[in-house]
This record gives sequence, structure tokens and C-alpha cells, in this order.
Amino acid sequence: MKEKKLFVGNLSYSTNEGELREMFARFGTVENVNIIPNKGFGFVEMSSLQEAEAAKTGLNLTMMGGRNISVDEARPPKVRPRQDFRRY
Repeated sequence: MKEKKLFVGNLSYSTNEGELREMFARFGTVENVNIIPNKGFGFVEMSSLQEAEAAKTGLNLTMMGGRNISVDEARPPKVRPRQDFRRY
């Protein structure tokens, strides 16, 4: 594993950052939690690679909010070309 930032998918829309932080805190120090509103996924950043690996292994496919969440290493954001909307 190369990243300490984890992708968390299949979240219930009612899941809040505090609940996610509490769940991941069992595996170490949670540095940041970011839930994307109305999308059913978010990101959790742990303080070390070892803690991130432990959280991924321990929480992947576990039940949270009535759903089996998926936990995986976060991929870097895609670089998108800048669009120029100027009118000529």
C-alpha cells in the first residue's frame, strides 16, 4: 500500500463524518474525513500506512448504516484538461 488515504464506498447517505471517524479510529489516528454529499462515498486519511492497511483489511465489506461498505486505497485524482469557455 502506498497511500494512507482510503476510499470508502457504498455509504448510506445518512452517514456523517463523526460516525465514519469513530469507525476508523479503532485502527489508529484519523487525520481527515471527507464525505462527498449525496454520492454514497467518502475518504478517510489515517496517520500512517500501517494504520491505513489495518483499517482497509478490518473494515472492507463490513456493515455500516445497513450497507456493506467497501474500503480501498484512494487513487490520485484524475488530471482533467482545462476547458476554455471564452467566446471568440
